[in-house]
Amino acid sequence: MTIETTVPPVRTLAPAARAVEVLGGDLTEASLRRYLNGIPGVDAVGLEQRAAGLGTRSIKTSSKRWALDTIIRLIDLTTLEGADTPSKVRSLVAKALTPDAGDPTTPRPAAVCVYGDMVPYAVDALGAAHAEAPEGVAVAAVATAFPSGRASLAVKLADTADAVAAGADEIDMVIDRGAFLSGRYGLVFDEIVAVKEACRRPDGSYAHLKVILETGELNTYDNIRRASWLSILAGGDFIKTSTGKVSPAATLPTTLLMLEVVRDWHRLTGEEIGVKPAGGIRSSKDAIKYVVTVAETVGEHWLQPHLFRFGASSLLNDVLLQRQKLATGHYSGADYVTID
Repeated sequence: MTIETTVPPVRTLAPAARAVEVLGGDLTEASLRRYLNGIPGVDAVGLEQRAAGLGTRSIKTSSKRWALDTIIRLIDLTTLEGADTPSKVRSLVAKALTPDAGDPTTPRPAAVCVYGDMVPYAVDALGAAHAEAPEGVAVAAVATAFPSGRASLAVKLADTADAVAAGADEIDMVIDRGAFLSGRYGLVFDEIVAVKEACRRPDGSYAHLKVILETGELNTYDNIRRASWLSILAGGDFIKTSTGKVSPAATLPTTLLMLEVVRDWHRLTGEEIGVKPAGGIRSSKDAIKYVVTVAETVGEHWLQPHLFRFGASSLLNDVLLQRQKLATGHYSGADYVTID
């Protein structure tokens, strides 16, 4: 008995200049799968040992102030709760504009990150200070049915376009993890390409696109590496670890792996892509480990808001307390910083 097999038609993916260049114009589901599956596997033991070693590096006292100020400049100050209100967003913006009322030399965070429907309130509260970092404070909006990503493409694109029209400078989208884990790389690719296009403004410029992998659901380092490459190929300006709603969120080994992808992409194409660890980074001590990891992996050049961010809600307060300690010689109480 002969069993007939049906070969699915070759599906041509939506155009993306990066992928066309890297894949040589052969932009199909099959070629994309061959490319991603051909990426070498991750040495998990080696990755974790290197991350652990970087995590033990110390920063001299003379450099600590620089490190703390750098961390502040790289923060996306975030509120992503179902109970968010316009007044809470205005308070978040006030915190971003004046992180430490007792020290006017304190730098401002790179952006405030909110749900799409809160963008108009953030834009209004920022006023003249609303601008892409480092000139001002940007507005980032989560989109595409954040955090689950479980919605139709039409809904995801409308979600994105509405946020951009309201004034969002950056869009943090989530990939369809179910599609990725079932091997439907083309579907994930197409969605990223379409969301990138939805970031287009009337003047032809684009809001920056951060692609959230939700690494805690991707299960393996190999998957995280493939998802990172896929997101960059499809047009992401940043690759981001997590929504902060799934455990584990950002980890040092995962961030190191994503930085290595960005480093390899830069060597291949000359293009610079950003990395954003998000979720679970609450202390300046932990954040300094990430700063060291960035410097040792892709270089200090990457410690700029357009190339590296921390997604955090409580990190800023700890950094401010550490700055105050450097200035006064003693720790201040928690009431010396505002409550987020």
